[in-house]
Amino acid sequence: MRLCFDDDVQGLVLSMESLAQLEALCERLYNSQDSAERAHAENALKCFSVNTDYISQCQYILDNASTPYSLMLASSSLLKQVTDHSLSLQLRLDIRNYLINYLATRGPLPQFVNASLIQLLCRVTKFGWFDDDRFREVVKEATDFLSQASKEHYEIGLKILNQLVSEMNQPNSGLPSTNHRRVACSFRDQSLFQIFQISLTSLSQLKNDVTSRLQELALSLSLKCLSFDFVGTSIDESSEEFGTIQIPSSWRPVLEDPSTLQIFFDYYAITTSPRSKEALECLVRLASVRRSLFTNDAARSKFLAHLMTGTKEILQTGRGLADHDNYHEYCRLLGRFRVNYQLSELVNVEGYSDWIQLVAEFTLKSLQSWQWASSSVYYLLGLWSRLVTSVPYLKGEAPSLLDEFVPKITEGFITSRFNSVQDGFTDDEDPLDNVELLQDQLDCFPYLCRFQYQSSSFYIINTMEPILQSYTERARLQTADNNELAVIEAKLSWIVHIIAAILKIKQSTGCSVESQEVLDAELSARVLQLINVTDSGLHCQRYGELSKQRLDRAILTFFQHFRKSYVGDQAVHSSKQLYARLSELLGLSDHLLLLNVIVSKIATNLKCYTESEEVIDHTLSLFLELASGYMTGKLLLKLDAIKFIVGNHTVISILIQIREHFPFLEEYRSSRSRTTFYYTIGWLIFMEDSPVKFKSSMEPLLHVFLRLETTPDSMFRTDAVKYALIGLMRDLRGIAMATNSRRTYGLVFDWLYPAHMPLLLKGISHWTDTPEVTTPLLKFMAEFVLNKAQRLTFDSSSPNGILLFREVSKLIVAYGTRILSLPNVADIYGYKYKGIWVCLTILSRALAGNYVNFGVFELYGDRALSDALDIALKMTLSIPLADILAFRKGGTYFGIHWNYESLLTCGCGNSLGSNRDFMLNANYFWLTRAYFAFVEVLCSSHIVFVLNLDTNTFMHIVGSLESGLKGLDTNISSQCASAVDNLAAYYFNNITIGEAPTSPAAINLARHIADCPNLFPEILKTLFEIVLFEDCGNQWSLSRPMLSLTIISEQIFSDLKAQILASQPADQHQRLALCFDKLMADVTRSLDSKNRDKFTQNLTVFRHEFRVK
Repeated sequence: MRLCFDDDVQGLVLSMESLAQLEALCERLYNSQDSAERAHAENALKCFSVNTDYISQCQYILDNASTPYSLMLASSSLLKQVTDHSLSLQLRLDIRNYLINYLATRGPLPQFVNASLIQLLCRVTKFGWFDDDRFREVVKEATDFLSQASKEHYEIGLKILNQLVSEMNQPNSGLPSTNHRRVACSFRDQSLFQIFQISLTSLSQLKNDVTSRLQELALSLSLKCLSFDFVGTSIDESSEEFGTIQIPSSWRPVLEDPSTLQIFFDYYAITTSPRSKEALECLVRLASVRRSLFTNDAARSKFLAHLMTGTKEILQTGRGLADHDNYHEYCRLLGRFRVNYQLSELVNVEGYSDWIQLVAEFTLKSLQSWQWASSSVYYLLGLWSRLVTSVPYLKGEAPSLLDEFVPKITEGFITSRFNSVQDGFTDDEDPLDNVELLQDQLDCFPYLCRFQYQSSSFYIINTMEPILQSYTERARLQTADNNELAVIEAKLSWIVHIIAAILKIKQSTGCSVESQEVLDAELSARVLQLINVTDSGLHCQRYGELSKQRLDRAILTFFQHFRKSYVGDQAVHSSKQLYARLSELLGLSDHLLLLNVIVSKIATNLKCYTESEEVIDHTLSLFLELASGYMTGKLLLKLDAIKFIVGNHTVISILIQIREHFPFLEEYRSSRSRTTFYYTIGWLIFMEDSPVKFKSSMEPLLHVFLRLETTPDSMFRTDAVKYALIGLMRDLRGIAMATNSRRTYGLVFDWLYPAHMPLLLKGISHWTDTPEVTTPLLKFMAEFVLNKAQRLTFDSSSPNGILLFREVSKLIVAYGTRILSLPNVADIYGYKYKGIWVCLTILSRALAGNYVNFGVFELYGDRALSDALDIALKMTLSIPLADILAFRKGGTYFGIHWNYESLLTCGCGNSLGSNRDFMLNANYFWLTRAYFAFVEVLCSSHIVFVLNLDTNTFMHIVGSLESGLKGLDTNISSQCASAVDNLAAYYFNNITIGEAPTSPAAINLARHIADCPNLFPEILKTLFEIVLFEDCGNQWSLSRPMLSLTIISEQIFSDLKAQILASQPADQHQRLALCFDKLMADVTRSLDSKNRDKFTQNLTVFRHEFRVK
């Protein structure tokens, strides 16, 4: 079916007949079960959302359509038009006025239509906030709805305000992040407090209207106001964690008014969930307001007393706590006492003793109800841990009463873990498998144990010993009940994790260092006794059982924490009391004997676990920690077990021997672990300064090289070659990672080059279409060319740097030419992008390594450099810019919230690894990172190559830099700033202050800028907006290109200054103009380091003064 339109002088006009057709299509679009029918309807109706000529038709639909789905189409289409297109100011004002009138007069509409129309109104308002003062009158007009008699209008008014706050707090795809922050700051300063006051007034007026949905809307509005991103930190709304709430000082009178807190306590008491939960959420936010908001300490103490009284009354009555959402939120509220208030403040509040007793009883009940409250206990444990760590700083005579309650909570926690084991978890929900949840619970608990350490440790020992005895007895049996053993192993796992967590923190408020060490030894001895049992008798047959794997992972965690406290480089001479007691109990009198126990366990795990990647990875992680420590590494080399491991790490002569000792190396699914294993082996090999020892250790890898090198081309595409090549590349990468000095790197380089380099080129040429092979090969090369710790430092007469780059060039050209010729597939990231970003990383590291004189290549007509740059550019241009920019900062652009550090540490074993979207986005992060690192290196060291590109390609690259500045990770933003600074500095030095440009590169740059005169002004505008309106963490980096761009042309800076002033309120113009004058005070027209530093200092002052309201 086609839509029919009549033409008249106004353009396209929807007839009544075609309106009926449209309503039928809308019905199919939203309700049809037939996907083909829905797709047809969507295609037919797409024009309303993509073509601005149809905006008037959307109004016609809203005025005349009778079905809610038609109204929804018109509203959602207008929303997309407003978001995606730059509509004229008058048209946006007309849409705004029409919507307000429509909502006021149309009468009852379905909820989803109302919501869509209100979202449209708020989107128009946000996008036009600085364009016309009439857009800012939306709060007044929403208040007009509230003043009307009907509940329907009151509800619309509250909905408008709710959506307005949400809209202002969330970035939009059609609005740059800098513009969003400007609007959000202006809205915060001009309207948010008024809206919060409206919400409080509404709550007071609606207090007795218990059946109305208006209460829920008013509560939601208060919560949205209190949850606003006041300082531009992009709070992760999917997380329950947040810091202090930076409420503006202008809110002080309302926050100090007791009725503000009380209204939310009252609503909690008179409503049920979800309203009661939202009331608690508001209290959580209020409990988190910054200390400096209050007039004085007395006002703050009064506020705290009110909070304690309100929470105490809830505990006394138990009202609402039977609801799980209320219960969880109430635990969060108690947890906020830990963040914002000191123990010394709490004990001085009247009624503290009753409050702390009720909180202790509540905590014990929560621990007993582990199935129901497992996710809430974290907040309670956090509160108690903060209280006990504050005891040493407690002054005055007011009793804390913690001595009475903390031991009970400690015992209650351990009992609750055992009860959870006894009652059973499914394998999917066992907290022993959830690393994050386990860490949350055990991060706080050790402080409680160490508060009364002697009694706590004796309780743990008395609890553990009968379980350990039972486990020991079952090791001697021929058969045993698997379920019963699983329960015992789970209990032991919890105890070992608890002991490990206690050892992690070496501080105690209740006993001396010497007695603390003795108690640590007592606990550690029980775990070491357990280790003797886990790999003996019947238990040797249980490596495939999940409960056994959990126990061994707990033991590995214990070793990691024990090593850091008592075996690490800093602890060698400070553990006498501990080893004296361990000697009495187990005969372990020094570090070497204990290390032997640890290494024996490592060897056992590597031998016995082939099915559990988690245990293998955890074991190798511990092994690497030991090997990479200077003192522990030296000690390891004295152990027979280590000599055995180093001598049996791969195929020597008898394959059976290898499979017997380290079978995980033969498992393809464990191939990633090989890199870690060989990284550790490399540490141990290079610990001894012996070229002979190195060559003998590399003999096994040499055998693999020789076998592959002698394989004819016709046999090179077999599985045997494939897996051998993958394993070899992973092993080599591990060895290369372990080279941290010129000496050790030289050993590997001389062993590998030139004899074995052709195999890498052969491998990449034959297996280009198989990422399983090319990725480990390319990643090895990326490691091999990385000049970390200046390890790639060759003699002045050595050509090795140049020769290495020629090999890099051959490899990248071979891969690039072949991968670009292959067709795209569904998983384009895995098939192409991953290999491309690793190639870019290789080239970036080689270009920036400072071990190659690149001028040699052009001088002698060697195309290695130009070919590598050409193919790298072609690979980057083959990736759409949208894919390069697919990773964006934090959760602003994806539904998942993360940061740069978390990505550097995330892996397949991470709890986020199961989230397909997270891993996809994490993958694109590496692509983004490699691309901008490559562009930065080009603009820094090979700028002539960039300037000699055609204008379209040049604009593509520079445009990507501007995008990188706007919304990416801080590290990437700094790289983009550096690249822009190099371009601007080149322009200033060669064109602005020079005579007519003579070099081809300068002529090309002048032509590029002449063709795109807005290029530099737009980038400078972006930089100023980031510095002024965002919470940027790299201001120093951004200041560099800002100066370069500013001094290129005084006119550019003058025009930008006028634009920024025009966007600000008129009464601020004089003050802000003075800020701009101060910015350039004592700044000359040069790019020397002293002038740059002066501008950076001025910029810091400028930013502060500009943002002051």
